[in-house]
Amino acid sequence: GVVTAAYPTGDFFSFVIQTEGTGTATDATPGSSDALWVFHRCCGMDAEVGQYVEVTGLVEERFGRTQLVYDPDEPLTVLDEPFDPVTPLATEWWTTETEREAHESELLDVSGVPFTVSNNFNTNRFGEVGLAAGDRPLVSPTEVANPNLDPAGYQAALADNFARGVVLDDGADWDYLNDEFSWDDAVPWIDRETTARVGAPATVTGPVILDFGFGDWRFQPTSQVIGTQPSLVSFGETRPENAAPASVGGDLRIATFNVLNYFNTTGEDFEAAGGSCTYFTDRFGEEVTNEECVPDGPRGAADDEDLDRQQRKIVTAINALDASVVSLEEIENSVKLGEDRDDALQALTEALNAAAGTERWAFVPSPAPENLPALEDQDVIRTAFIYDPSTVELVGGSEVLVGSPAFGNARQPLAQAFRPVGASDADAFAVIVNHFKSKGSPCAGEPNGPQGNCNQSRIAQARALDGFADEFAAERDLEQVFLTGDFNAYSQEDPMVVLDTLGWTNLESDTEDEWSYSFDGMSGSLDHVLANDAALAEVTGVDIWEINANEALAFEYSRFNYNVTDFYEDNLFRASDHNPELVGIDVRDASEVSLALSPSQVKRKRGISTATVTVTGVDDQATGIVRFLVDGEPIGQRALLEGSASIAVGPFDTKGNYTVTVEYLGDDDNLPGTDSATLRVGN
Repeated sequence: GVVTAAYPTGDFFSFVIQTEGTGTATDATPGSSDALWVFHRCCGMDAEVGQYVEVTGLVEERFGRTQLVYDPDEPLTVLDEPFDPVTPLATEWWTTETEREAHESELLDVSGVPFTVSNNFNTNRFGEVGLAAGDRPLVSPTEVANPNLDPAGYQAALADNFARGVVLDDGADWDYLNDEFSWDDAVPWIDRETTARVGAPATVTGPVILDFGFGDWRFQPTSQVIGTQPSLVSFGETRPENAAPASVGGDLRIATFNVLNYFNTTGEDFEAAGGSCTYFTDRFGEEVTNEECVPDGPRGAADDEDLDRQQRKIVTAINALDASVVSLEEIENSVKLGEDRDDALQALTEALNAAAGTERWAFVPSPAPENLPALEDQDVIRTAFIYDPSTVELVGGSEVLVGSPAFGNARQPLAQAFRPVGASDADAFAVIVNHFKSKGSPCAGEPNGPQGNCNQSRIAQARALDGFADEFAAERDLEQVFLTGDFNAYSQEDPMVVLDTLGWTNLESDTEDEWSYSFDGMSGSLDHVLANDAALAEVTGVDIWEINANEALAFEYSRFNYNVTDFYEDNLFRASDHNPELVGIDVRDASEVSLALSPSQVKRKRGISTATVTVTGVDDQATGIVRFLVDGEPIGQRALLEGSASIAVGPFDTKGNYTVTVEYLGDDDNLPGTDSATLRVGN
């Protein structure tokens, strides 16, 4: 056969041969492949792409790949007789196993197939990028359908993922995180400019070999790839469109943000205080993140330099959220480390304000110790709130759900009531932040199924949360309640179904195909904001800000200096592994807008008169636009600034009374409030 691919480097110890003259539109052997993977066990094979060779060996199935096992001690015969070259087979991406098997190891041209990046988790480790045929990534089946309530929909989602998924590999068997000999070679496919974000379009422009390995169908380049290869594959760049969250309207905005084990106590600090830690290290053996610190130690950065890199990304992202209230998950519970419970929360707040250059943020203090679960019942990570004191103020103190058996294996919900600055308690609303039991470790007596480990625990937590929310709202005489946080449940899983049946609405992004998380090459939302009916009426917009989960792990602070390519940047991308969600709300009654004119009367000079009219009392914290009219004729619009707006009116060539009207347009020109007053013009 003709050698179509050769891998003398990268530890594949292989080359590929294909029947001469094949690859055209006419298939010489329908139902069977015209190519064969040749494994030669060791290094030193001198087969080169384009040669016509003869090899002898035993054929076997190895982990799903059909291959010829060639003994390198036997001579490789390079034939000098004439042969027809192999043409890459131009094709769509096949949706069935049978079609793929019929072309295994063949040389393909898939440049006409639109792909989307679906998985970049292992790009900086194994040099592979998961692709999905079409214009969106693969989606977690339980994001789409509940396996119990909609088994047909669930099976259809599984089938869709199989039909569209394929892995772009690098023609090598290197582990860039653990194989020391690879650390000075640039990780394939990505660098600072080529980010290969989940959801980005991808075009495979070079010929590839259809391969199977590690349970997935794969595209192999015809030789090992080191660094980016724009001539082989190109990725669309989607960072610019995510530089800021989408507009969600409203006079206030609430958000949820998982801060990826933010601990201001480093592993180095913990060891200095008598604890013990093991670490994940970079290519030079420098400690970067904590693997395990005992007893009950920190989970984040190994030392101050690593913490600084982590913190800069988180601070940049949160300051760009433009939120009034932010619920935080996975922040250090400092009381477990012998400090004030809010120590890490205060440190993050101070860092946010320092970067903002103003007192942009305040944190919600923890309840008194006697109103918290016993120390042994608290996790080393917790939930928390920060807020913008210029737009909202606290109504009462925070409250943690105490004594609920449902939360014996998860973080207890934390509730706080807020109101717009200067508003009455009638405008107050509650936010309850959550972090349900994860899917990562099993729970005794609970089977592992399509919804992951500990599904029954999360169902119980959903029910307990509903009761806690009702009690908190009743005690504070609140109507509007939002639930935020990391529920560790995709949108159609049982815990979310339970909350839906109990009257909570899961707020989805206004932009289609946005999700908060990416796992195992599939996208879905574990992070949610839910609203009761009263709160839902105030929602003006929703955005999932895709700055974290879509990014390759290489850009995270925890992978600093793992490769010769320097991926770390002081920006907001990959500040965490979860995307934040942002919700706009209007919590004020716009019909209560009122108009006061200052001055309310003016005098004409030389027969005419002009005046600058200042409108006050149009909700002293309102945002948006007001329109001015005089005797029914529009004269202009102005933006509200701290509840006030000014405009020049006139000239008035006759004395008398003029009706000045202000229409409060809010943020979307829907005329929610109008008022009028009389301007007197005299001699």
